[in-house]
Parts: sequence; structure tokens; C-alpha cells
Amino acid sequence: MKRSTAISIASGVAVAAIGGIFLYSRATRPPVINKKVPEPAKPVDLTRYLGKWYELARHENRFEKGLDAVTAEYALLDDGKISVINSGTHNWPDGDRSVSEGKAIVADEATSAKLKVSFFGPLYTGDYWVLDHGEDYEWSIVGEPSGRYLWVLSREAVPSSALAQAIMKRVEELGYDRWALRITRQG
Repeated sequence: MKRSTAISIASGVAVAAIGGIFLYSRATRPPVINKKVPEPAKPVDLTRYLGKWYELARHENRFEKGLDAVTAEYALLDDGKISVINSGTHNWPDGDRSVSEGKAIVADEATSAKLKVSFFGPLYTGDYWVLDHGEDYEWSIVGEPSGRYLWVLSREAVPSSALAQAIMKRVEELGYDRWALRITRQG
């Protein structure tokens, strides 16, 4: 086989593989639950936002499918980037713990409410918008511009019923279908 033919075949296979990955990722995206995603409601003080968060609810997605006891931990790195460690348990409460590590950068310096996140190397492709948060950073609602992803976070694994209801009311006020969210079981 000629070298040029082998290169052509290899190139074709690579293009087909990339196309297949693209089509798979498009086909497995969650449906839109907010067609008019709002801009973040207020600025974020990153030093107060850092630390451990517990996921109260989320719009189910392929990379968290079936996980419970989900947490997210954020820490400032020496280079100014933010370390992101997400973890959750399959087959809760006794299942295996899954951990994903990534990094984030601030995408909107004026408010620090919009970040870009990467779990797959140097390309920061995931949008992470802090749509709203409590005055004391006791809760946070996180989304992104497509309206397909949403996370409801709390500093407590099991917040009071009154706080949980207030946060879910805020989710609705932001234009999301709260009934499309999966409640995350926490230990």
C-alpha cells in the first residue's frame, strides 16, 4: 500500500471517529429546561465561593447519571486557576465513589460569576455560571447558557426544609422547570 493511501485511510478513520464522538455527545445531551437562561443575578466573591458544596438537585446528565452523595470542592491554585473536584457515589449509599478532577478559569472578570471549566486538559470548554447564591454563600444555583444543565448546591448535605424550598422557588423564578430536576440523595 502506498504511503499516501495509508495516510488517506488513517485520516478518514480519524475524521469518522471524531464525527462519531460529536454525534454521540449531541445525542446524549439533556433536553433544554430553560429557553431563556438569565444572566447571573449578582457578582461572586470567589474567596467565599471556594470550599465544599453538596448537590441538592440537578438536571440529570450523562456524566453524573445515577450518582448520589454528590459534592463539589473548589480551591484556588497558585497559578490563579481554580481546582474543581467533583465526586459522587454509584449505587448509593454503599457503592463506589467516582471522582472527577478539573480546573476552572474566570471568564467574566467584572463579576466572577461566569467560569470556564475543563475536565479534559487545557481546553476550557464548559460554561459554569453562578446564576444566584445566598448572601452568606449558604446555597448556589449553577447553570450554563444552553439551558440544558442546572445544579442546585448547598453548604449543608441536608439543609432545612425551609431553605430547600426557598432555593427551589428561586430555581423557578430563574425560569427553570424544577420538576425536571433529580433530587440528589445525601448521607
